[in-house]
Amino acid sequence: MTNELAIACAQLNPIVGDIAGNLALARKARAEAAELGADLVVFTELFISGYPPEDLVLKPAFQQACRDAVEALAADTADGGPAVLIGAPWHEDVKTYNAFCLLEEGSVTATRFKVDLPNYGPFDEKRVFAPGPLPGPVPFRGVRLGVPICEDIWEDEVVECLEESGAELLIVPNGSPWWKYKHDLRLNVVVQRVTESNLPLIYVNQLGGQDELIFDGASFGLHADRTLAFQMPAFEEGVALTRWKRDRGEGWRCVEGPMAALGDNDELMWLACVNGLRDYVDKTGFPGVVLGLSGGIDSAICAAIAVDALGPERVHCVMMPYRYTSNASLTDAADCAEALDVRYDSVSIVAPVDGFTAALSPLFDALPADTTEENLQSRARGTTLMAISNKFGPMVVTTGNKSEMSVGYSTLYGDMNGGFNPIKDLYKTEVYRLAAWRNANRPQGCLGPDHPVIPTNIIAKAPSAELKPGQTDQDTLPPYDTLDDILECLVENEMSIAEIVARGHDVETVKRVENMLYVAEYKRRQAPPGIKITRKNFGRDRRYPIVNRYRDTAM
Repeated sequence: MTNELAIACAQLNPIVGDIAGNLALARKARAEAAELGADLVVFTELFISGYPPEDLVLKPAFQQACRDAVEALAADTADGGPAVLIGAPWHEDVKTYNAFCLLEEGSVTATRFKVDLPNYGPFDEKRVFAPGPLPGPVPFRGVRLGVPICEDIWEDEVVECLEESGAELLIVPNGSPWWKYKHDLRLNVVVQRVTESNLPLIYVNQLGGQDELIFDGASFGLHADRTLAFQMPAFEEGVALTRWKRDRGEGWRCVEGPMAALGDNDELMWLACVNGLRDYVDKTGFPGVVLGLSGGIDSAICAAIAVDALGPERVHCVMMPYRYTSNASLTDAADCAEALDVRYDSVSIVAPVDGFTAALSPLFDALPADTTEENLQSRARGTTLMAISNKFGPMVVTTGNKSEMSVGYSTLYGDMNGGFNPIKDLYKTEVYRLAAWRNANRPQGCLGPDHPVIPTNIIAKAPSAELKPGQTDQDTLPPYDTLDDILECLVENEMSIAEIVARGHDVETVKRVENMLYVAEYKRRQAPPGIKITRKNFGRDRRYPIVNRYRDTAM
């Protein structure tokens, strides 16, 4: 029986489906843990497959490849170096489990299966995994380790079972996506389990972007008295050593480990957008990105995020002026491109828009101009960007915020063209706040310049699509502070019209916004993916029917 354990926490960025690459990443991390003097290195949930693997798990060849990788890593442990706890899909007795495996002395010595399979929001594990039985502790060098897997600690049953069966230290592998205020939510859950079990807990979390999800790492530990044992940084990859000692009166306590600061919520939101875009571009193999730079706030902040994610040399910005583009917008876009040090080109859309107008004139001449002609401009811009993408290879970044996506203030096959949208889940008021924040800050890991990157005139001026003379967003939308509060009530909180009106909003405005939200569903289904920032994003979380005649008629 040992009274000391050196446990390395591997907060890394696996890629879904890259089994060989994830195995290589695990081997590299194990070697680093060995140099640090670790007895055990802990990886995250489903590390070998990447998380979430979704329906890949249903493929027998994928299941076998994951198992082969685990067994190959297990063979490595015959060298006398650190043992390994690692997650992988595990097929056994005609069922496939979300498993966590102990590898030591050349073999897989224990497996534990996830009991509580989440099936809400971004999670759909009941579709692909079977639930495991309630687990007992895993013996390791005379220490009884409890290894509940992620969701297993969100209710009390699994930890209670482990405590009652003699666990001394809880080690929890996680694939826990980040969204606003998630750190507080996680900490509250962990405090509950530690309080109930009187056991210390190590929480190891995945890092990196996977489609719309972003994982922040921020691994940490709590002592049995609920004091912080260690804290790894958010949005930073690394292997951190923690040293634990057993006191017969107090159990296990951490005597050495990192103590990082996590940053405030604006910094975390910015880093989520940056890291989500970076991983989407890099993991899908694009050489860089191209986006339309209009002189407005949304395209400016997307350009800044792209530069922080990829570096200026991988970002191409294009101004696409038409007759209604103001001189101020031309100047602001050029100033923003200069501040970001990106390639900047101007491609006029006058000829293509006029060409479409002329071609359609036999059908349209007897009718007054309306949004149809305005949308021709947006669609000409979308086609221009897609042509640049096709010719040179960069992915098109779209730039619509959550306020616009909510109410359909966007053009299908126009400004919605593209591969990814880093601000899709940011409300317009948040866009403004983060733009000002980034001008005053450059977080660690960002590749953009350490000076203001968004001209103050872009932040100060009234937003406009500039599709007709004198146009502003507020011609057709409520003020953004009003709109965003109503939308958060409707989308995140599922509040009734009466409840929203009780907050001080005009009933007709609330009903109008609700209607716009519902009728824009068909547009959102065709929108590119974007990073999940809020508790309920469009796509994985909020799944409303396109054909939907329900309206709240209580008032």
